[in-house]
Amino acid sequence: MDQTQKPRKIERSFGTHDGTFHADEVTACALLRYFNIIDNEKIIRTRDPEKLSSCEYVCDVGGIYDPEKKRFDHHQVDYKGPLSSAGMVLEYLKNQALISPSDYDFLNNSLVRGVDAHDNGKDMQLPGLCTFSHIISNFTPIHYDVDSSRQDDAFKQAQEFAFGHITRLFERFKYNQSCREIVAKAMAEFRDCLIFEEPIPWMDTFFEQGGEHHPAHFVIMPSGKHWKLRGIPPHADDKMKVRTALPEDWAGLLDKDLKKMSGIQGALFCHKGRFISVWETKEDALAALERTLQLVAKQKTII
Repeated sequence: MDQTQKPRKIERSFGTHDGTFHADEVTACALLRYFNIIDNEKIIRTRDPEKLSSCEYVCDVGGIYDPEKKRFDHHQVDYKGPLSSAGMVLEYLKNQALISPSDYDFLNNSLVRGVDAHDNGKDMQLPGLCTFSHIISNFTPIHYDVDSSRQDDAFKQAQEFAFGHITRLFERFKYNQSCREIVAKAMAEFRDCLIFEEPIPWMDTFFEQGGEHHPAHFVIMPSGKHWKLRGIPPHADDKMKVRTALPEDWAGLLDKDLKKMSGIQGALFCHKGRFISVWETKEDALAALERTLQLVAKQKTII
């Protein structure tokens, strides 16, 4: 080949370095695959500049960050930003309008920010905390002296895991968003308690639509063959608390004990944390709501 002639780009190809891999290039690769921008069979792992120059996308190698040229490395001295190749690729997808701003925010906040922080040494290494990046690193071969084919096989396994994780994560997000109108309708219709006739993910879209200022304190919806009465958190940043707890003397009770204490024959279970309870029917759950609100009103009167 003429040395002055640039190698032909292989469309939909992805290049990254060989040897030991990390979560950032694995995630970058999985993102491009998930959004159907590269082909799985065109993933190349090498540090050979000539081979990399033939790749349409190059991540985590090459010393260039230039989205227009589809080059996403963060190791060079002249890059001062907080991103790894994963964050660079996600930002590229947003800027190219290949994903929406809300899609970007979700993927960044649920996965990619953590990968960037880990790869750049900015995350807190807490004992007992296993992150996505830790899991990906565990795909690397245990012994350091393995040959390149073993490393490549391990990368493929890690990349398939990341692809599957992103697929499930994003599809769950899209399902949550598809329930947005149902949640909005309930917010407009009810005050003390949101009532849903089918089990749906409601919490995220509730707060996205001004739930922090909504007066409801409880949610009632089906739970398998039964119905649940669940407390609503005070705001999106503190989902482990509730605005109003279930009655104190219901805490941790099951079946007969809860039936006796609540006076409701369809009683099945109340969590000891008093944030959720399960009842035989919708009518039972509504009765439990009424008892709870009556008790709360009584306590306020006494105070």
